[in-house]
Amino acid sequence: MQHRVIVLGAGYTGAFAAGRLARRLRREDVAVTLVNAEPDFVERVRMHQVVAGQDLKPRPLREMFAGTGVELRLTQVTGVDVGRKTVAVADGNGAGELAYDTLVYALGSGWNAQGVPGTAEHAYEIAGRPGALRLRERLARLDAGRTVVVVGGGLTGLEAATEIAEARPDLDVALAAREGLGDRLSPKGREHLRKVFGRLRITVHEHAAVTGVEADRVRTADGMTIPAAVTVWTTGFAVHPIARATALEVTGTGQIVVDATMRSVSHPDVYAVGDAAMVIGPGDKPLRMSCASGTPTAWQAADAIAARLTGGKLPNAPIRYFNQCISLGRKEGLIQYVTADDRAVPAVLTGRLAAVYKELICKGAAWGVANPTFGLPARRRRVTRERAAAGSAVRSPA
Repeated sequence: MQHRVIVLGAGYTGAFAAGRLARRLRREDVAVTLVNAEPDFVERVRMHQVVAGQDLKPRPLREMFAGTGVELRLTQVTGVDVGRKTVAVADGNGAGELAYDTLVYALGSGWNAQGVPGTAEHAYEIAGRPGALRLRERLARLDAGRTVVVVGGGLTGLEAATEIAEARPDLDVALAAREGLGDRLSPKGREHLRKVFGRLRITVHEHAAVTGVEADRVRTADGMTIPAAVTVWTTGFAVHPIARATALEVTGTGQIVVDATMRSVSHPDVYAVGDAAMVIGPGDKPLRMSCASGTPTAWQAADAIAARLTGGKLPNAPIRYFNQCISLGRKEGLIQYVTADDRAVPAVLTGRLAAVYKELICKGAAWGVANPTFGLPARRRRVTRERAAAGSAVRSPA
């Protein structure tokens, strides 16, 4: 009798977790099912490139997981019943349920309007491919000389503003940031960022908290009005709402509370990875929502599941940060080196070399997803029939 592992979501974290589980465990013992609504893997870290009109290489999930032993189910997740241990799904063929013994929750996050009036009606988002394509089409119709305002001074906002400004030098691109431009970077990082923004002629509105979005402008807390033919909203992410509707213990933001192995503190047969999980990192600080945080959590969860099913040693590798990789158009980049808990240090890498570095990071992440069983050991670890049937090792305390 196979132990049933269901992974919800095939973004970076879900795809990594499913592939790593397939590499660690024997197909005769464990059935790994990856559930995703879209047929292709989406490189979320490249959505600003899609906005600027670039076409990304298609990455069909069926091709990526062919021969790995991972079963792909293309369907929409509509709910999770952690008491009955089932996942509700729906597609063109109707609604149904999938039963699991172990669940890996990797549904990720979407854009966060943060309750600002007018945002949902008038702003564009790039947290996913549909939003990026919608903005791409709008920019393609935008006449020269019109103003595009990017709201949000985080990494997504910086990348979006510079990518649009480089691709469309005929537009007036502006950035509205709640803090100063690059405030969380080192002095060298801020200096380089300002230099690139100046070269691309991006207008910066610092310490400008946007409190309202209209069809042709945004308003700030200090009463300023900024003209905007197009408003791009990049002020953070909000997690998928399904977890909040379950009996799982979640935070006020809807993230699933997990232990060091990414296992739910309230339901030991559920693991959460990536943006969906509240993970405490170095310095007792929550990990920020990012690919840099998500990928290590996927490895941790997969290795912990494999260890508990086979009686192996639990992983104890700390999750930490090394750098922040920021693309500033196709020719410029900024690599800000950071402490383990994500605080900037003086060292940076800038210019063309930094752009190449960032591109290698992106390609490496996508390659890792597309080759989930690379380095496959000659012999996967065996799961005893008792553990596979009862999931006792998963349910028992660590």
